[in-house]
Amino acid sequence: MPTLITEPTLIPVPGGKRIEEFAGRVASGDASVSVAIMTAPAGWQEPAQAPAFDEVTVVLEGEVVVHTDAGPVTVAAGQAIVTRAGERIRYDCPTGARYIAVCAPAFSPDTVNREDD
Repeated sequence: MPTLITEPTLIPVPGGKRIEEFAGRVASGDASVSVAIMTAPAGWQEPAQAPAFDEVTVVLEGEVVVHTDAGPVTVAAGQAIVTRAGERIRYDCPTGARYIAVCAPAFSPDTVNREDD
């Protein structure tokens, strides 16, 4: 039976970023996929990581710079990027951004593999 999600689950994150998870390990207990809206203030960035999940990032507002081993990729509003499990990446939002993140399997702090962990 379909499940109506009327309100996302807020996931606390340092640095002023806001994560609103609609489906995933925290919001719905689903380990196969997570879907969240991210809002990052200007200047927000996170440490490099090599996640154990694929991620589709769809930028709604602003831009997200994804730093890869091949160089930075700027993803503007109306664009998306797909990163694959095991790739070393780092996200940066120099002007701020609002974007959707879809991760498969679902995002988990234990499987993001940040370099500062």
